[in-house]
Amino acid sequence: MNISETEFEILDRITDPFYALDLNWNFTYFNQAASRILQREREQVIGKNMWSIFPETVKLSLYDQYHKALEKQKTASFEMYYPPLKLWFNIKAYPSQKGLAVIFQDITKHKHSALNRESHYQSLFDNNPDAVYSFDLDGNFLRVNPAMEQLIGYSEEELCKISYIPLMVEEELEYTNKRFLEATRGKTETYETKVRKKDGSIIDLKVTNMPIIVGQEIVGVYGIAKDISNQKRTEKLLYESEKLTAVGQLAASIAHEIRNPLTSIKGFLQLIKSNHKEVRGDFLTIMSDEITRIEMITSELLVLAKPQALDFQYEDLNRIIEDVVMLLSSQALINNVEVITDIEELPEVKCIGSQLKQVFINLIKNSIEAMPNGGEVVITAKLYRSNEIQVQVMDQGSGIPKEFLSKIGTPFYTTKEKGTGLGLMTALKIIDSHNGKLQISSLQDKGTTIEINLPIEAEPKTN
Repeated sequence: MNISETEFEILDRITDPFYALDLNWNFTYFNQAASRILQREREQVIGKNMWSIFPETVKLSLYDQYHKALEKQKTASFEMYYPPLKLWFNIKAYPSQKGLAVIFQDITKHKHSALNRESHYQSLFDNNPDAVYSFDLDGNFLRVNPAMEQLIGYSEEELCKISYIPLMVEEELEYTNKRFLEATRGKTETYETKVRKKDGSIIDLKVTNMPIIVGQEIVGVYGIAKDISNQKRTEKLLYESEKLTAVGQLAASIAHEIRNPLTSIKGFLQLIKSNHKEVRGDFLTIMSDEITRIEMITSELLVLAKPQALDFQYEDLNRIIEDVVMLLSSQALINNVEVITDIEELPEVKCIGSQLKQVFINLIKNSIEAMPNGGEVVITAKLYRSNEIQVQVMDQGSGIPKEFLSKIGTPFYTTKEKGTGLGLMTALKIIDSHNGKLQISSLQDKGTTIEINLPIEAEPKTN
């Protein structure tokens, strides 16, 4: 590759290091920038073979890259560390029929900065106390940190041969797959799940999945996992403790509520026994009423105590409400109460129809009884959101004082003379088992509104 004097002048003005080689790898040009960085005078290299002037390069990637560029007549672009000078270079080699023209840049500062950043990230990854790992888009492990190895008992080498699926507890797999899929679509997901360790034991994890984005493209998923098994055990013990406390309170309330009518019955029986010839009719009436009260308490308690059927099916909520209104129409008429319905055409709801019927019977019956002097009960039902139905039962009764609202739903707390409070407690339990919400708002002397929000696709609640 022969270069004219004019070309020499032009090339010497190039600020980046530049040199040219002929087909025998002899230097035909070596500019001042190249001389300064490579620490060779131009006179020392011109006409000399590159591999003899810089013999260490024969063992570097540069040797192969230059030969390939010349052989295939294709530009080579690459980065290379040059040990004698402890420098990093970005190199571009342009081939021609006469030889090779090479331009290169010192990128050592940039490379050190990048390596420092990578070291920081690597340190954060390796020394994180939580389990940290990465997946490809199919859920296969790419990397795991020491905390992850310690958490589940598998080595990084073992994990990088599998996906997360073999680690999952079967009943958690579908849910976890959905969360992982959301992360591959760009959404950060935080959730709880269960995995099986190498020794076969099962642990509870709180997991956060985040998309790995490179050049605006999602290429994988990062994961952070924390063992919450102890927290779960503590929560379970607390829950069991609260249940035992509630059972104790309920038992005390039951004993108190049933003891009163039993005391009356026992007293009248003693009177009858001492004067069996004369049994007053009002004695028998009182005894019958008290026995009926005991029967009502026990039947409502059975609904609360016995395991609820979880056979959820699609039911017509319009029909359920209409049936209840029809059932209670005679009671409304007797109490001079008008029941007004404003019900949209609703989609079928996944539920236990008999239980929802019981809820509406309790609520509408309570509204009717709250207006002994008559009035209106307004029942509305509408599609509240695309996946939710809202039902309201509003009366014009005396309302519930604000200080008593928080006690509503407590066993045997009631504003009715002969109530038990169990009806509303049962309604709350049923709505909760349907993953719904029941709220009560009331203004004294203006009435009470019960609002129920039910998901259309309710799944049975198991806890």
